[in-house]
Amino acid sequence: MTETIDTTAPSTLPFVTYVLAAGVFLMGTTEFIVAGILPEIARDISVSVADAGLLITVFAIGMIIGTPVMAISTLKMQRRLTLTCSLLVFAVGHVVVAVTDDFAVMLGARFLTALATGAFWAVAAVVAAKAVGPALSSRALGIVLGGGMLANVVGVPLGAFAGQSIGWRGPFWALTALAALGAIVIFRQVPADPPAGPMPSVRAELRSLLSVRVWLVLAGCAIVCGSSLAAYSFISPLLTENTGLSAAAVPLVLVVYGIGALLGSNLGGRLGARAPYAVLFTSAGMTLLVLVGLALFSHSPAVTVILVGLLGLFGMSTNPILIGKAVTYADEAPTLASAMSTSAFNVGTAAGSWIAGVALESALGASGPVIAGAVIASLYFVPLCLLLRRDRRYPRVAVDV
Repeated sequence: MTETIDTTAPSTLPFVTYVLAAGVFLMGTTEFIVAGILPEIARDISVSVADAGLLITVFAIGMIIGTPVMAISTLKMQRRLTLTCSLLVFAVGHVVVAVTDDFAVMLGARFLTALATGAFWAVAAVVAAKAVGPALSSRALGIVLGGGMLANVVGVPLGAFAGQSIGWRGPFWALTALAALGAIVIFRQVPADPPAGPMPSVRAELRSLLSVRVWLVLAGCAIVCGSSLAAYSFISPLLTENTGLSAAAVPLVLVVYGIGALLGSNLGGRLGARAPYAVLFTSAGMTLLVLVGLALFSHSPAVTVILVGLLGLFGMSTNPILIGKAVTYADEAPTLASAMSTSAFNVGTAAGSWIAGVALESALGASGPVIAGAVIASLYFVPLCLLLRRDRRYPRVAVDV
């Protein structure tokens, strides 16, 4: 069957690509902004720092449930409507967090916000790819998904700085306003779905999950994210208690992590296209070594800052490769596999942050989360080796067993 080339496809990226990237930026910011202001939240609502960390955990759980569920439930909905409603629900969730002192209500609002985030993530990539056609889809997706990495460089540190300066509720109000504005722009800029064409198949999407290799990739997603996020979720107490930095310096260190994550994501995707397993194994080994180094040398400010940057670099470099593999292995229906990858990353975030919170409350103290992260990182080689072995034994993706 001959593939035709759409000569009407745009040669430059449309404005909607950057609008979607801005939405992903908001989503990435809200997921981890809590990490930089945990002590302030805990003090204000009279809970322990470890308990306040549940605001990260419950968000991750909401993403775990929300992303695949929304990927399926919105298959036959107008994507413009899904994206707009997601941002409006996102805004409502932030209003609730900003006005309440009830920790249980906060957890519920974070869960609701995560469901909206999952819906947005499940649709934004599809809209970005369809807006430009096959020739520019990779570039468009790089811009859209790069919004999440940019959140670690700009959004999270800026939110942490604002939270320390004007109160931790301030960033939540700012995200509310930006999400409401984004909903208006999204509704105006995203075109309505064309009426023609075959309807998406839920059965085909579910059938894609029968691939053993997809599940090995999902296990890798969960482990790699759990290891780095175990440390990142409680980086603030590590920096203030072990390293001796002031709370005002925490946002600057988060910038270092974000720059490393942004570089790691870009380099991982670029180098992984030529030698995916070389990048995967190198990044896995280096992530483990960096976490061990943080456990051993966190009393040295200079070494700690460097290691935090390297944690972002190596911890995030595998993400584009793993997502790409999941989509490739589920070639008949990649939407759910892509959504499940995001879900698996958040399984790791939820498990890693919860285990790290327990470790923080143990005799290990502020070093507990990075030690927990190192233990989780050592497990990454199990699915990675099984995946490599399976790819060598069954090199044709179509004949997956």
